[in-house]
Amino acid sequence: MALSRSALRKAFPDPAPDVRDRILKGHCVSQMEAMPENSVDVIFADPPYNLQLAGDLHRPDQSKVDAVDDAWDQFESFQAYDAFTRAWLLAARRVLKPNGTIWVIGSYHNIFRVGASMQDLGYWILNDVVWRKSNPMPNFRGRRFQNAHETLIWASRDQNAKGYTFNYDSLKAANDDVQMRSDWLFPICTGGERLKGEDGQKLHPTQKPEMLLARVILASTKPGDVVLDPFFGTGTTGAVAKRLGRHYVGIERDEDYIAAAEQRIAAVEPLSAESLEMAAGKRAEPRVPFASLLEAGLIEPGTQLTDAGRRHVAHVRADGTVSVSGEAASIHRVGAKVQGLAACNGWTFWHVETEGQLRPIDELRRLVRERMAITSRGA
Repeated sequence: MALSRSALRKAFPDPAPDVRDRILKGHCVSQMEAMPENSVDVIFADPPYNLQLAGDLHRPDQSKVDAVDDAWDQFESFQAYDAFTRAWLLAARRVLKPNGTIWVIGSYHNIFRVGASMQDLGYWILNDVVWRKSNPMPNFRGRRFQNAHETLIWASRDQNAKGYTFNYDSLKAANDDVQMRSDWLFPICTGGERLKGEDGQKLHPTQKPEMLLARVILASTKPGDVVLDPFFGTGTTGAVAKRLGRHYVGIERDEDYIAAAEQRIAAVEPLSAESLEMAAGKRAEPRVPFASLLEAGLIEPGTQLTDAGRRHVAHVRADGTVSVSGEAASIHRVGAKVQGLAACNGWTFWHVETEGQLRPIDELRRLVRERMAITSRGA
């Protein structure tokens, strides 16, 4: 039985109203532990990369590269980094809804350790996505390949998670009707989008481009969903979430980052509801078993079904199966059997005669779905 909207709220509570669309100052683990369980739809995490820089990095002209050398990215050992990773992943898993998903981005320095921890803790990896940078930083020493990508891990809360959001049809339509691939080409954050401090230097060393976050959010959330970013930085996740009609929860320790993020997000204008409608195909529609047509009174037991050419006839049984020559099975299996095929879409193959005209039973299924939508809106 489908749960009503009120029952769903009790089963999967959202964050308290004073937490939505706010930046929480503090350590990500303690702040997540204070949040309700099963309260966020998607997590986007950009944790410290633990770059292990041995010293300053210089260009061939001896000018210093503004690399990531902040204290928050430094750990005394791999063991210390692993312990930190497990702690925040455990806290994140607790607040993630059973049908929610998590994205974690990293470089070769950390993403494999993070991925192993995720699997150890029960997360189920759905995809690894490569963000290929169209304008990566050069390798100044010339001793390695140019680091031109970062990796995102997309995972559900566990192997048995059902009903997580993946806007397949919308992504495909936006990609010229071709399936969206797992390698994404975007430039790194530059120009007017890059936040600068009073000294004119970049405010945050690893600010992510908004188009990357937009792809993540449009792929795995619906308007109104709650997106948590436990390493909020200068608020890219919050800015994109607000523009796309989603709620955000940010967690950040640095007061300068928080101030910049608040100012940045305040300037964002959300898109209109019409602009946020998502393309949806058949797979996004609720499943309707054939028996639902009998329960809705759209077909009676004993009704004859036929194909469009009236070559085959099947009889509807009270239990929702159909029979031919005394053998009963689903509309799909019986449709395949009479044609001598391995498979058949019974919804489009079988027709019912009403007022002298044959109508595919898929039209009746559409009526059931419309009634389900009306009931859901009134719940």
